[in-house]
Amino acid sequence: MVSEPTVADATNRIYQSLQADNADIDVHIATLKAALVQAGLKEAVFDPAKLVQNNRSGRKLMQAYFRQRGVTVKFSA
Repeated sequence: MVSEPTVADATNRIYQSLQADNADIDVHIATLKAALVQAGLKEAVFDPAKLVQNNRSGRKLMQAYFRQRGVTVKFSA
């Protein structure tokens, strides 16, 4: 039996993808979306310190890109 990835696993894969110049980012976003549904969550929370573009425009761009793919993004304080 193959287990579904957790939200934490999917989030970590997205961090890795962002570090690797967005390699397979759409696949990882889809995985995160499925993990959020499985966990009954409505939004993904990211640590801004782990982002490549940790400035306002980088965060807004990330939010917009993920929102187009059906995932609401928030950032931890």
